[in-house]
Amino acid sequence: MKTSEFLSLLKENPNKSLVFEYKPGKHVGANYHITEVKNMTIDSVDCGAGTDYWKETIIQLWESPSEKDKRDYMSAYKAMGILSKVDRIKPMVKDAEVKFEYSNPDFHTAQLFVNDHETQGDTLLLRLGVEKTDCKAKETCGVPEISVEANATNACAPGSGCC
Repeated sequence: MKTSEFLSLLKENPNKSLVFEYKPGKHVGANYHITEVKNMTIDSVDCGAGTDYWKETIIQLWESPSEKDKRDYMSAYKAMGILSKVDRIKPMVKDAEVKFEYSNPDFHTAQLFVNDHETQGDTLLLRLGVEKTDCKAKETCGVPEISVEANATNACAPGSGCC
C-alpha cells in the first residue's frame, strides 16, 4: 500500500478505530502510539551487482506499558492528525510504500507491509504481514526458480547455486 492510499483510508474513515493485525488473529494493543515516522531512502546493490533505489514510509507503533489496560483504540482521525503534523515538518513521499514497524515481547521487531484492509462496523482493520527475503538476481546467480517447499530444504546446499 502506498502512503497516499493509507492517508486516504484514514480520511475516509475518521470515526473508526484504527486497528492493526500484525499476524493472523493477533492485534497491536489498544495502548499503541505512533512514535516515529521515517522517510527512508533505500539505495541498494544486490548479490548480482544490480543496483536499485526506492523510498519507503515507515510508521513505528509502540505499546505503552503504562496504558496496558486501555480498551479504546486510536481513531483514524487522531492518526491522521499525527501524520498531518509529521507531513508539515518532514513531508512524506506519497507514492512510497508504507510499512509499520512493530514488536512486542512475543513478536520480534519487524517492518510489516499492509496485506489487506477492511472496515468492520466501527473499526478500520489493517492486516499486516512480512515479506520473505529473496535473491533479486536469480538469473545472474544461477539460482533456479523452484517451489517454496523445495527451496526451504535445498536453498543453500552445496552446488545449489545459492548466492
